Amino acid sequence: MTAPPVVRLSPDGRELDSLLGPQVRLLGVSGSPGAGKSTLAAALALRLGGRVVPMDGFHYADVELRRRGLLARKGAPETFDAEGYAALLARVRERRAGEAPVVAPAFERDLEQPLAGAVAVPDEAHEETGLVVTEGNYLLLDEPRWAAVRTPLDAVWHVVVDEPLRRGRLLARHEAYGKSAADAAAWVASVDDPNAVLVEGVRHRADLVLDLTAWSPAGGSGLP
Repeated sequence: MTAPPVVRLSPDGRELDSLLGPQVRLLGVSGSPGAGKSTLAAALALRLGGRVVPMDGFHYADVELRRRGLLARKGAPETFDAEGYAALLARVRERRAGEAPVVAPAFERDLEQPLAGAVAVPDEAHEETGLVVTEGNYLLLDEPRWAAVRTPLDAVWHVVVDEPLRRGRLLARHEAYGKSAADAAAWVASVDDPNAVLVEGVRHRADLVLDLTAWSPAGGSGLP
């Protein structure tokens, strides 16, 4: 398989204007934990008047993870309702003007739990572009339940940043949500790092790789 092209974003993100063609209405953004998927997805949706449907909304709740014996692996592929995610994306793909919005779940970081019915995705008649961006780690996994997630998407962009930056973000994120420095480091080593290895192992399946290392969305990315 031919490796996807790599685009390194400038600090102002000017390259984004020419990357998203009008034929793309359902865009996937994949990448390892801490690579910047959520930031890029939000910036694209803000610029183009679209919606973001996060994969994290399809986390199993802690009560179900505990029942399955998976709570200590929260964030790994098997801790998500991939089938439900694929079904919702298929509904978004097939929606028609005038139909009721598809309503997707989100993930509440303060609670560390999924939140049902949080993201309304109107039909294209109510959108400037009709763009929907969905972001998550596992969009490119070559497994049947995750391949079904990829099927409705017009394109998948895989995002990367330099490794010290990515790991620093992860540690800061875990500490911000209540973990001690030691517990944050342990979680990154035991959960986030193995997940990153898995995710980077399938980056060749992306349509495009975006290097976000130099991008500064908070400093005037060109994305209003």
